[in-house]
Amino acid sequence: MDTFTNNSSQIKTAYKIETSLIIQPPKELTEDPVTLGDHLRRRRLELGLFQKDVAVQIGVTASTIWNWENGWSSIALHCMPKVITFLGYNPIPCPEELMERLAWYKQVNGLSLEQLGAEMGRDPEQLADWLSGRHKPCRSNGEEIEQFLEGFSIES
Repeated sequence: MDTFTNNSSQIKTAYKIETSLIIQPPKELTEDPVTLGDHLRRRRLELGLFQKDVAVQIGVTASTIWNWENGWSSIALHCMPKVITFLGYNPIPCPEELMERLAWYKQVNGLSLEQLGAEMGRDPEQLADWLSGRHKPCRSNGEEIEQFLEGFSIES
């Protein structure tokens, strides 16, 4: 029968085992963003920021950033310019159709109907009718809208 002893005179050999560890980047950094919240999360992670850091920059709460990133709420219209500034680009594609372009302009600039009306020198109710599709602008009004939108860069 073998006996087991704790003989300290025996030489103990230390073994060094090496394994390679491949850390996969988060899917938010490898997959194309779909929603505005996805764009926001990706940019935040690229910059190594916490949600509370982004919240301070945009002027909202950290829970608001969480809600946007997780699709629990939409980005508030008045916050859009700051979100676009934080991202460093405008992720909302500019449409081709005139009234859709006007709605896009209103959205990316975070404008209320009153603010858009003041910029264009138009009655906000008239703009609401046009943007909702209740009425279509006549040819001359359409040309004025085209001229107004020409001064705004699509990449803004």
